[in-house]
Amino acid sequence: MIELSDLPAVNATLNSISLVFLLVGYHAIKRGNVVRHRRCMVTAFSVSALFLASYLTYRFLGQEKRFGGTGLIRPVYFFILITHVTLAATVPFLAGITLWRAIRGQFVRHRRIARWTFPIWVYVSITGVMVYVMLFVIWRPAGS
Repeated sequence: MIELSDLPAVNATLNSISLVFLLVGYHAIKRGNVVRHRRCMVTAFSVSALFLASYLTYRFLGQEKRFGGTGLIRPVYFFILITHVTLAATVPFLAGITLWRAIRGQFVRHRRIARWTFPIWVYVSITGVMVYVMLFVIWRPAGS
């Protein structure tokens, strides 16, 4: 059984899985493999939805963690965290619109928004894992 304290690691894993599908899907469309692209992007979206449910569960039921790092790493961590959180708030909307346009066959509009959605989603996936590693692995939360 998964404990509440396991969710940060689960969330980082889901972020990593989503990132892999995003990158493979991007590579597929660049090679003209529309079917593989579609499968990868739908999977990335689904995994991200699982992540969001898990993240919100931890956020509302878990204990707040304070970054334990000191010195120069603190502003680096907070820069990564702030940009991550700010951009992460846009991903469900951007990804949803991008997916919706593809499903509706609006491929010109799909490509137009995907040019923004993809790099933001990749950045959020990478920085989500970075925040987890910095907060829970390298520098343990303050007071733990």
